[in-house]
Amino acid sequence: MPLTTDDELEESSVVANRLMNRERRLPSYDRELGIDIVGRLRAAAAPHRPARWLDLCCGTANALNEATTLLGDDAEIVGVDLVDFFACPPRPPRLSLFTGSVTTWAPEHAGFDLITCVHGLHYVGDKLGVLARIAGWLAAGGLFVANFDVRSIRLENGGPAGRPLTAALRAQGLAYDGRTRRISRVGGGAVDLPYRYLGANDQAGPNYTGQDAVDSHYTRTATEPRAGAGKPIARPIGHPLT
Repeated sequence: MPLTTDDELEESSVVANRLMNRERRLPSYDRELGIDIVGRLRAAAAPHRPARWLDLCCGTANALNEATTLLGDDAEIVGVDLVDFFACPPRPPRLSLFTGSVTTWAPEHAGFDLITCVHGLHYVGDKLGVLARIAGWLAAGGLFVANFDVRSIRLENGGPAGRPLTAALRAQGLAYDGRTRRISRVGGGAVDLPYRYLGANDQAGPNYTGQDAVDSHYTRTATEPRAGAGKPIARPIGHPLT
């Protein structure tokens, strides 16, 4: 099947349809990700050091603006979205918003206590590449959590990557919960997955959300990732250590 490059994908009508997620409020974030965002950031804040939260595919940033109001100087919050349509003027001093693709954007400073992506990965081309980059932006003990459908990762023949992929994710410190369709990681570090990105299929049809989404196609590389390149144990969200 013909595959789409990431530059072409950003012009796709399917990616444009992600507008369904743009207006989300903070309680929706907590529900979709299974965490208490404000509570976690308050716990991570220290005297003279605010907690740091990065939200990818943040939409209009309503949830981020709400969190900034609740947390004040206890948190520095960064949002990134492909479209410059943010709905929080005037912008609070502890809130920074950037326009860009999550496949190429990178923060000026790493060390985030929390990184989230609510239903944004469904519309990204190189999903595994983004997961690997995010892992390097976490602080020690920092949490990454996102909605993720492992069935959207396909091999060159169109078949699902399946259990070898979930095993590779676990080996690199990423926990995948097939029931909630969430992916998570605790603590920063390198991630080395044995997959090379080929392109995206924006005609894959609806995923588990009922909305059209994007499948990402990879070929499995001959070289296996270095054992222990990520965290040694991947625990799903809800484990006492998270």
